[in-house]
Amino acid sequence: MRTIFISGLLLCCSNVFMTFAWYGHLKNLSSKPWIAAALVSWGIALFEYLIQVPANRIGYRVMNIGQLKILQEVITLMVFVPFSVFFMKEDIRLDYLWAGLCILGAVFFIFRQKIFGA
Repeated sequence: MRTIFISGLLLCCSNVFMTFAWYGHLKNLSSKPWIAAALVSWGIALFEYLIQVPANRIGYRVMNIGQLKILQEVITLMVFVPFSVFFMKEDIRLDYLWAGLCILGAVFFIFRQKIFGA
C-alpha cells in the first residue's frame, strides 16, 4: 500500500506540472505566438516527466498498466477541477461530478481484483 501511496503522490505532483503545461498558456500566454507558448509548455513538461517517469516505475511494481492509467485519470480530474476553478476562473459544472462518478466506476473495475481478490 505504501508503494501505491508514493506513486500516487508523485503522480499528483507531476499532474500539477502537466496541467499547467497543457492549459496554463491559455491564460498567461494567450497574446504570445503559439511557438512561445509551446516552448514554455515543453519546459514545464520536462519537470512533469522527471516526476511522472519514476512515479510510474514505482507504481508498476505493485500495479498493472491499466491500474496505473486509471489512477492517473483520477488524479488528473482531482487536479484539473481546482485548476479550472481557481486558476482559470471557470465555473464549476455538474459535468465534473458526472465525469468523476464515471471514473470512480473505472476505479472499481480496474482495482476490484486487488481489493476483493476476485
